[in-house]
Amino acid sequence: MLQQGQQVYASPVNAFGTNLGGGIAGMGRAMASGATTGMGMNAAGGQQQFGAHEVLMVHEVLQDTIDGLNKFELYRSHVKDSQLARILDNQIQFMRTCYQNTVNYLHHKGQSSAVPYRIPRTSSPAYGLRNPQPQEPNTSVNQMDDRDVASGMLGSAKWSAVLHTQAALECADPTLRAMMVSGAQSCINKAYELFQFMNQRGMYQVPTLADKTTNTFIHSYQSPQGMGMQMQMQ
Repeated sequence: MLQQGQQVYASPVNAFGTNLGGGIAGMGRAMASGATTGMGMNAAGGQQQFGAHEVLMVHEVLQDTIDGLNKFELYRSHVKDSQLARILDNQIQFMRTCYQNTVNYLHHKGQSSAVPYRIPRTSSPAYGLRNPQPQEPNTSVNQMDDRDVASGMLGSAKWSAVLHTQAALECADPTLRAMMVSGAQSCINKAYELFQFMNQRGMYQVPTLADKTTNTFIHSYQSPQGMGMQMQMQ
């Protein structure tokens, strides 16, 4: 159940399918045969071309998504916090949908516009250090707690955002590029959702500089003469 005031996590794409390995296997067969482009069938029965760079980068994105889903499923049994459990379930379902949406497009089974992952509105982040707990590696899987899970999910979202961005920069196909851009935005939103959860519970504290240092640094950048007035007049 969603909490009061929480936005709905949704995407208008098709529901998650069962052929999880199709995209990776198909690209692996294409590369093994010496092909320099990836190809799918278009609606007229012809071949749809993809550039070598976009095929290889989307392969990295899809493999990362599979790894993320597998890792998140392993995390599930270690979650104690009910809010973190909802975040985990929502992100798993969204990742599955995005994965299948990308595979469907590569196979040319249909085109649909993905909506970036949406996060609930929460309060402003808490700044400053408040007796942060010392961190050290676990010596047993039984020691894994909510902080470990949230931190692992956060790291996964950050890396996935990098991969989606790199893929978008290499995509020649405009629809595939738009899907990668949407995926990057989704990963950024998922990362911020996890940061908010951790920040609210003191798991992710934000150190700050002294006020004088911050103000000196910020005000060391100034607008060119006349630019500020021109912007106000527009």
